[in-house]
Amino acid sequence: MLARRKFLGLAAAGCGCAVCGPSWGQPLRYALDAREIAPATWGVFGAREHFSMENGGNIVNVAFVVTPDGVVVIDTGPSRRFGEALKELIARKAPGKPILRVFNTHHHPDHFLGNQVFDPSVIAAPQKVIDNIKLQGEDFATNMYRLVGDWMRGTTPVAPTRPVASSREEIGGRAFTFLELSGHTNCDFVVRDEETGVLFTGDLAFLDRAPTTPQADLPAWRNAIATLRATDRASILPGHGPQDLKGASLDQTLDWLDWLDGTLRDCVEAGLTMNEAMAKPIPTRFAVIGVAREEFERSVVHLYPRLEAQLLPSVDVER
Repeated sequence: MLARRKFLGLAAAGCGCAVCGPSWGQPLRYALDAREIAPATWGVFGAREHFSMENGGNIVNVAFVVTPDGVVVIDTGPSRRFGEALKELIARKAPGKPILRVFNTHHHPDHFLGNQVFDPSVIAAPQKVIDNIKLQGEDFATNMYRLVGDWMRGTTPVAPTRPVASSREEIGGRAFTFLELSGHTNCDFVVRDEETGVLFTGDLAFLDRAPTTPQADLPAWRNAIATLRATDRASILPGHGPQDLKGASLDQTLDWLDWLDGTLRDCVEAGLTMNEAMAKPIPTRFAVIGVAREEFERSVVHLYPRLEAQLLPSVDVER
């Protein structure tokens, strides 16, 4: 598996074309910038796109909070290179401050594949997230090599070593509370900074970028959104999209999930094929959402077989 990833990275590097990266072996670099979204709280915002050779997988929001004694990081991005750029950015914004904790909100590759540049002893997540990374991390990393090529050079999956088993922790003189939910995956970890009220939702919330559903449980996701709506907060940093001051990310994500579920159920009950379902129009209210058509088509692939099994009557056939 590691040899396969190395080959994929070298193949992309050797191409020298505009898509695969600069020629002459010039190193690729993420030009990361941080925006202060609350006092001593910084968001690093990714593009509202799919993974590509052009963006290097930089489509995710990550964040860091500067406490009196050090720094708390929420998610580490899609590659070793991204993790290195994030670490350099943190050092510029919080010079001399040690990194006290790194949280992974879930096991999808854009949220944890930068882990390897941080001290493993400070990387934390619920046990289910840790188990998911150990079980699926290699496959996710290999797929990312295929999607973004040499941006992934040297990247290997590293699972958190600190299981989060409590609902609250004080880190570096600042208190954080935690929610362990599910829906986007079977374990979605939410972090709330008690001092500022910022809620870091991971991919339970999207804003102006269509939600992804490769491992989604839509009823559980709806329940998670209901929990987040009832959670005291000053603002939300969704997994993808701009900072949310009023809960629009929860409203838009729920609206998308409800429309998606209803549309696919109607298609199944009408006897449409998956290809016919993929051709359904996207409502105009979702026109502002990035990659809506592409994610809808992917969601048909993810969800349609399960809905067919649920909704279509079984027929016994004599042979």
